[in-house]
Amino acid sequence: MDNGDIACDGYHKYKEDVKLMAETGLRAFRFSISWSRLILNGRGSINPKGLQFYKNFIQELVRHGIEPHVTLYHYDHPQYLEDDYGGWINRRIIKDFTAYADVCFREFGRYVKFWTTINEANIFTIGGYNDGNSPPGRCSFPGRNCLLGNSSTETYIVGHNLLLAHASVSRLFKQKYKDIQGGSVGFSLYAFDFTPSTSSKDDEIATQRANDFYLGWMLEPVIYGHYPDAMKKTVGSRLPVFSEEESEQVKGSSDFIETIHYLTASVTKNEMNPSLSRITDFNSDLGVSINSSFFSEGQVCWFSMGYGRHPGVYKAALWQSPVYILENGKIMKQDLELQQKDTPRIEYLEAYIGAVLKAVRNGSDTRGYFVWSFMDLYELLTGYEHSYGLYSVNFSDPQRKRSPKLSALWYSGFLKGKTTFLGSQGIMQSHSNFSSSS
Repeated sequence: MDNGDIACDGYHKYKEDVKLMAETGLRAFRFSISWSRLILNGRGSINPKGLQFYKNFIQELVRHGIEPHVTLYHYDHPQYLEDDYGGWINRRIIKDFTAYADVCFREFGRYVKFWTTINEANIFTIGGYNDGNSPPGRCSFPGRNCLLGNSSTETYIVGHNLLLAHASVSRLFKQKYKDIQGGSVGFSLYAFDFTPSTSSKDDEIATQRANDFYLGWMLEPVIYGHYPDAMKKTVGSRLPVFSEEESEQVKGSSDFIETIHYLTASVTKNEMNPSLSRITDFNSDLGVSINSSFFSEGQVCWFSMGYGRHPGVYKAALWQSPVYILENGKIMKQDLELQQKDTPRIEYLEAYIGAVLKAVRNGSDTRGYFVWSFMDLYELLTGYEHSYGLYSVNFSDPQRKRSPKLSALWYSGFLKGKTTFLGSQGIMQSHSNFSSSS
């Protein structure tokens, strides 16, 4: 219930921010283009101010030696399309989304070589159309604030349309732009590190089921052109079917796999009979209990464990495909004194990056890693109450002053090859440097 109209005011402060990125040592920056700011009603005329801003921002990044990684869709589409035909619940959006992507490729493709079509497609779909706790807030559960929706069917319809839209955009890029501009197109999924709660066979099967529903749901189509067998069997006629032509278009439509990863999760076989639930939805179809927590120092994440937990398709996708980690970071309460000396965030990043390094040494083709987030901002679910930023933003200051947290100094040192910044000795050194700079 906060106001996001200005937030960190990147629109006016982009030159200052890019300079700060360069000083920090960033080689790449991942950001999203807002469809509504570029094409107000989702189709038709282009907003010249939106177009000019994104051109200016992208060129500013390139001038400072920072590679732009662009996401085309990050939870927001023009209200007009929602009012006109229901947005993602209608296949008409595939054509409009492809036309919007065409504008982006044409206008920005000279400088942008890495494109993500949909941001964390699985979680966007579950949150927006099953649970109703994120945009556009559709569900059919009594007692929630959803005015519209059908959690039993819309979750799968929207997921299907997202995959077809991604495939359509990928095909457009390859046919029209790839030979001229170079570049590549990927698809982003939110990934849990699922582990069985116990060593029992039941929990092992439940863990594979969780992988099928959360990862396989959209990973198998982009690799093999079809949904996981477990989903087909459980969801039945509520799960849309790809035509033979659509299956071929979706199959192989991602040049790389992109994951957003923060959490580990233990999985337990759900003793409750899903059929007893009043509403059949994604969660009742899943039929397992999940208890999640943030990756922490001492834990070994799924990247470093190899593909043992992800047999079959997940082994192929996550260990034989190029992988980019689009988001990873540590959430903390928005308290200035705590935030500026955010040692827990450093410990988290140090442990996670170390796990990724192990994965690369073990054969993972992980090519990029992005910390979420460069600075404090307006978070989707918690507003200004919590933050992930390496730099704090004073939201009560009209100038939105940026200040480095301890994690910003640590990360900058890491990027610049000051290896003494790694480990507890490095954290102590960061404290010393932070005190000196303060």
